[in-house]
Amino acid sequence: MWSDRAEPADPAAVATVVDLAWAAQPRCGDVVVVAIDGRSGAGKTTLAVAVAAALEAPVAHMDEIFPGWEGLSAAVHLVTEQVLRPLARGEPAAYRVWDWVAGRWGATKELPGSRFLVVEGCGSSVDPAGSYAALRVWVEAPRGIRRRRGLARDGEVFAPHWQRWADQEDALFTADRTQERADLVVTTAR
Repeated sequence: MWSDRAEPADPAAVATVVDLAWAAQPRCGDVVVVAIDGRSGAGKTTLAVAVAAALEAPVAHMDEIFPGWEGLSAAVHLVTEQVLRPLARGEPAAYRVWDWVAGRWGATKELPGSRFLVVEGCGSSVDPAGSYAALRVWVEAPRGIRRRRGLARDGEVFAPHWQRWADQEDALFTADRTQERADLVVTTAR
C-alpha cells in the first residue's frame, strides 16, 4: 500500500530530514522520533517511506492507528500510549491495527528496536505525541492536489469522508498549532 506511490519523494527533502534526524537529540528514551505530519494527501507517507529507508528505521503509520473516520484525535493518544511511552521507558512498542474494511481492531504490529522511528500521518506531531518527537516535519500541498492524491490513493471510498476528515484536521491542527511548531516545512506540490 505505501511502497507504490506514483510520485517519488523529493531527494532534497529526504536528505534534509535525514540530516536533521542525525543531528537531533532523542526525546523518547534513546530513540530519535521523526514525526511527519500534515493534512491528508500532502505527501507524508511518500516522504516518510523514503526517510525511513535512508535511516534504516521502522515506520508507525497513523493510517493504521486511526479508529475509523472519526478517529483522528483519538489516534494521537493511541500512538502515544502504545508506541511512544513504551519506547521512552526502554520497552518494546507495538500498536493495534485498525481494519478499515471490518470497522474494528485487527492484528497488532510490533516495531523493531532502532535508533530512529518514523511516525507518519495526520496527528503524528500533535501533543502529547509531539512531545516525544525529536524532529517535527510538516508536509503541505494545495487542497486540490491533496484531494486528488487522496482519492487516487484510497479510491472513491474516501470521497464521502473527505470533508468530515478535513474538519477534524482543521480542529486538531488549529488547537495544537501544529504547523507553527514544526521544525521543518516541506512543500510537495509540483
